[in-house]
Amino acid sequence: MILIITKKIWDKSNFYDLNKKKYIVKNKIQKNFIKNLKPKIIFFIHWSKIIDKEIFEKYLCIQFHTSDLPFGRGGSPVQNLIALGFKKTKITAFKINSSIDGGPYCLKRNIVLSGKAEDLFKKIEQTSIKMIKVISKQKIIKFKKQKGKIVNFKRRNAKESHLNFKKLKSINKIYDCIRMLDATGYKS
Repeated sequence: MILIITKKIWDKSNFYDLNKKKYIVKNKIQKNFIKNLKPKIIFFIHWSKIIDKEIFEKYLCIQFHTSDLPFGRGGSPVQNLIALGFKKTKITAFKINSSIDGGPYCLKRNIVLSGKAEDLFKKIEQTSIKMIKVISKQKIIKFKKQKGKIVNFKRRNAKESHLNFKKLKSINKIYDCIRMLDATGYKS
């Protein structure tokens, strides 16, 4: 059995074709449920909380992060990338360990950072589900150490989300500031 834990489902249709006998989707970590299920793999999509060591040491836990790790470790990767002017990035599937977003990766896929945040999160979710299907079919999942310069992102706060026309200076920067926060749960 494969468990998918996601903080929020952005588009239910992304999950429709999952074999319900093989995949179970939850929106929170339930230790007793996990213990009884004994999943082969636990996947985390759109997850922003620290995962207990007792979970990732006992089970294979793979998380999806929207940056080309090790660049962009940490919080608010989509918003930070858009604020930095990135037009595209990767979704990295990596093995969870005690280092935040620092585990070895097993798969990366390209993603374009266009459109408003909600549409982008739906696209990230859809790509992550496709990646789950690829990874879960592998008999042996091969992980590779992250290579390159580590660049950490900080979770953006509400103050950073205010429109500052003097600082933004161009209509494209203003648009990016609005669209990266145009999703349920994000403060503008």
